[in-house]
Amino acid sequence: MRPLFAALLFLAVSSCASRATPDEAALSRAGDFAAGVQGQRLMSDVDALVASHREDTPLDCGLFAPSEIDTARRPVCNLTRDKARQLVRERFESLGYTVTTHDTEDPRFPTSNVIAELRGTERPDEVVVVGAHYDAYFSGADDNSSGVAAMLEMARLASGKRFARTVRFVGFDLEELGLVGSTRYVSALPREKIVTSIVFDCVGYKDATPGAQLGLPGFPIPNTGDFIAAIANERSNVRLEELYALGTRLGVSLRGVLTPEDGTGPATGNLMRSDHAPFWMAGQSSIFLTDTANFRNPHYHTARDVPATLDPDFLTDVTRLSAAGLAYWAEGPLP
Repeated sequence: MRPLFAALLFLAVSSCASRATPDEAALSRAGDFAAGVQGQRLMSDVDALVASHREDTPLDCGLFAPSEIDTARRPVCNLTRDKARQLVRERFESLGYTVTTHDTEDPRFPTSNVIAELRGTERPDEVVVVGAHYDAYFSGADDNSSGVAAMLEMARLASGKRFARTVRFVGFDLEELGLVGSTRYVSALPREKIVTSIVFDCVGYKDATPGAQLGLPGFPIPNTGDFIAAIANERSNVRLEELYALGTRLGVSLRGVLTPEDGTGPATGNLMRSDHAPFWMAGQSSIFLTDTANFRNPHYHTARDVPATLDPDFLTDVTRLSAAGLAYWAEGPLP
């Protein structure tokens, strides 16, 4: 996740009161699908991704002017992604997916988004996207191996199954440098209907200690970091309500954040610091899931962001909720 995830987020946090009336049979089917999430597999993937970052060669600092290097908030000299990209590709392929890449040549920062797709059987031009960025500072356990692991686990569950709509998993490149890969990906999207996208960035850190969750003094902000934040704009509001209904059913603590209008105004600009933002700017539905990064996790963007600091049960719950959302929105698995 890019630095300084805004405190403004917490001004909008509330227990999202759902106005949607989701179909009970679809909710039940989604819950059954999500029950297959395995916490041990999630943490195994986190460990493998962290190892890939530790073994990789960081991006060349010479690509940056001295004014672009901020060792505290944006430690670009410790950014890796090549080995993580290869791991994501290999995991998709091992699950039986035909993997493609969306490549953009650039003299300074070429990008390669890794894509695995399960074609819909009834409405293939309607797509549900699951995305997470695979680049990371240092070993990047929470930011963002946790999100990539959630995506890979959902890909495992979906593999070989049938959904009415197309399901697409995308590993985004160079989020940490300004949403580079996702911006290029969205700008090149073909004419198709994105039912919604769900984007993960920092989804594995929990601290229920009073005072662990930072915010602004004087506002009714939760001070315990024991929830997942789900951020949507008005176009994505129905999906947020459906996700809340699923969270209630699955017993997952969810705090909903609804930004005004399309979410791109000056008051909400700091809520757009991850890969959901290009979807919003293109008029597409997208929901962003996060543990709020540096507003909760003291290890954010440091060498201390390691697997031992994560909460496996919390990560498992977030993945279960997201898997249920995927099944609900993609309308499956079908018999």
